[in-house]
Amino acid sequence: MQVFITGVSRGLGLALVQEYLSEGFRVTGIGRSNTIQAENYSFLPCDLSDYDQVEALKIEIGTDPEVLLINNAGVLSPVQRVSDQEQDYSKGIFQVNTIAPIQLMRKFLRECEKEGSELTILNISSGAGRRAIPSWANYCASKAALDLFSETLQFEEREKGKRTRVYSLAPGVINTGMQETIRESKPADFSSLETFQQLFENDELQSAEETARKIRLSLWQNGFDKVITRFT
Repeated sequence: MQVFITGVSRGLGLALVQEYLSEGFRVTGIGRSNTIQAENYSFLPCDLSDYDQVEALKIEIGTDPEVLLINNAGVLSPVQRVSDQEQDYSKGIFQVNTIAPIQLMRKFLRECEKEGSELTILNISSGAGRRAIPSWANYCASKAALDLFSETLQFEEREKGKRTRVYSLAPGVINTGMQETIRESKPADFSSLETFQQLFENDELQSAEETARKIRLSLWQNGFDKVITRFT
């Protein structure tokens, strides 16, 4: 199986690359920057915030019978109420969190159909896509859109008799750079700040490495029961 992962420079994306490489898989990273040098690893430079760059990206899967695409890259900032924002951040956030994954899913669906490969898609979503969190409006909405797109796509593939598997996973609260950004928010901008600070202080955050291992094992053990799913 060949594995493609977006947003691999740090956090969960980096941990996912390391997890799959450690198990002997061939892995390709996709994103703006790369920190990994390893056997069985290659990198496709692409700024996912640029629609045209994603459209121009060439995907080659060769003769692999199984392909896994993990749309991991995501952005949240700024943590601020919409009425307090001096500019519109929605286009950039939706491009990275929703549009780029959709672009890549379409590319992989076509490439895998052409090559006769079986495709699994794992979109890294968030619990924020399933409940409203003040000061995260664009993030919540972009992840909710990703969830419903994933579910609809799975229905479409079943209608065509395809064996494609599509999942949208809320992996839980992970100790990554995004969490650091959240904890550095101004109390006046974010009513839930204390909750996220306490999660860190109480050592309740999952490590990126632990989460990456849970993801690999869950997919290896025949996947998840539902398209829109979460780790408990």
